[in-house]
Amino acid sequence: MSSKNIDEATVVGFGEEWSSYTQEQLDPSEHRLLFEQYFSVFPFSELPPEAEGFDLGCGTGRWAALMARRVARLHCIDPAPKALAVARRLLAGLTTVSFHQCGVDDLALSDDSQDFGYSIGVLHHIPDTEAAIACCVRKLKSGAPFLVYIYYNFDNRASWFRAIWRISEIGRTAISRLPFPARKAVTTVIAASVYWPLARAAWMLEKAGADVLNLPLSEYRYRGFYSMRTDALDRFGTRLEHRFSKTEIETMMNRSGLKDVCFRDGPPFWVACGRKAER
Repeated sequence: MSSKNIDEATVVGFGEEWSSYTQEQLDPSEHRLLFEQYFSVFPFSELPPEAEGFDLGCGTGRWAALMARRVARLHCIDPAPKALAVARRLLAGLTTVSFHQCGVDDLALSDDSQDFGYSIGVLHHIPDTEAAIACCVRKLKSGAPFLVYIYYNFDNRASWFRAIWRISEIGRTAISRLPFPARKAVTTVIAASVYWPLARAAWMLEKAGADVLNLPLSEYRYRGFYSMRTDALDRFGTRLEHRFSKTEIETMMNRSGLKDVCFRDGPPFWVACGRKAER
């Protein structure tokens, strides 16, 4: 693979993750709810009738499965052959989807050719996140939207919350270097012993009238255990992970050629959408 802006161990890890957690067991209503959250600031109504765009880091194609029905052509891009094999199988019935195995700086799309693009939960796992955004923006037509979800550095959280994250980083550093079967087993235990209890506690507290939005893992209070297992593996089993503040994300997007950047107000943090600036 000729791509330079890529971490091979991370790519292999995601191939293992997505071939294990294919998202076929994800509850359809939860799937739709997550899609609506991630795409809440995406301007669907402004896309042209024959819109063509790309999903960078498509994984199993879980977002592409819902997006492809709204557009004329969707390019699913992923450097992990195992992940792309799952996407090909799960999206086989969609004739509007094309598949590309490549990294972000080897995109097999012409510059200034795409009506939209998005990358959900991917760019923070690439060595140079800003350079990756710029590569994506080059493929867009002027004015076309680009949606991202990039891990936040808890810039809107209290100091005690950030301290918990720093402690968890010690665990991620160790777990992410284990063989995949061990990573999967350990993160399943984390999902059962940490994610599930905290999520259900937040659910019960909210039912009692408490404000739970600032509690750790409260965003999982209406999500199933399958999502918790998947996300625990994603969080603790990935070698390379960057985190950014809201300001840093907006700055990277602006410097990459995007304007009119807007952010989703609530979790997941941070979801942002910008438009390619006129030349």
